[in-house]
Amino acid sequence: MPPRQTPTARQIRLGVELRKLRESAGLTAREAGEMIGANQARISNIETGRFGLSEQRIRTLANNYDCTNEPLIDALVAMAAHRERGWWEEYRDTLPPRFLDVAEMEHHAVALRVAQVINIPGLLQTPEHARALFRQAVPALRPHEIEYRISHRIKRQAILHREQPPKYTALIHEAALRMRFGGGEVARAQLDHLVKMSEQPHVTLRVIPFDGTAFPTVGHGLDYAYGPVPALDTAQLDAAHGSELINAVAQLTKYRLILDRMEEATLDHAASRELIDRIAQET
Repeated sequence: MPPRQTPTARQIRLGVELRKLRESAGLTAREAGEMIGANQARISNIETGRFGLSEQRIRTLANNYDCTNEPLIDALVAMAAHRERGWWEEYRDTLPPRFLDVAEMEHHAVALRVAQVINIPGLLQTPEHARALFRQAVPALRPHEIEYRISHRIKRQAILHREQPPKYTALIHEAALRMRFGGGEVARAQLDHLVKMSEQPHVTLRVIPFDGTAFPTVGHGLDYAYGPVPALDTAQLDAAHGSELINAVAQLTKYRLILDRMEEATLDHAASRELIDRIAQET
């Protein structure tokens, strides 16, 4: 079987975790390959997500790497077993890869915690609000490109409506609530939608008020996806040049702390809903 030409972010992550296990065992790619009757190139392709693995092969590698973390091994096996194409693959030829990576990350998360200072989180945006944002893209998008992005964004939101949705916590600064992207009518509808979504038992919406305490911020959107085990958490930073997926342990620890500190600066759930209602009435 030839190597994959375009491995997904999840396939790449599986390879990264196997590489971490190999390196923690102090083995080179050549030595690891010899243990399973493969060459160095094969191990390199596995660790870059270009070759898939069976459950038995993953467990063999983990055993060779002296890994005793059974929950992690089981989670890696589950990652490899999930081979059906996700809905986001239909956009592979029409949207940048980062759009697909974010959708895949959210789909497999057991919980999500996001923070936004200027924008409404993507999973809580109305189509009209999203359209107003995409119309301001630089360089400018053509009409059909805008519609592709809106369609993709709305399909992402399906995870919040499935039978067993992930727990979703959104930390939103008051500044984002007062932005009138698309005009007053669109802004009011967006705020009403936030209130409606906050009524869902698995959705927690917390607002950082203008008159609140100081808090750390990364200056742009931050999404944190919790995996089945902590080692498989992923942070996603949203910047003008594109999104970045982060899985380094030290960085994940830092971004969890940032989110904790930001949440400490928020109003409680009820007070947050009241503030959103008040802003909607003023809009």
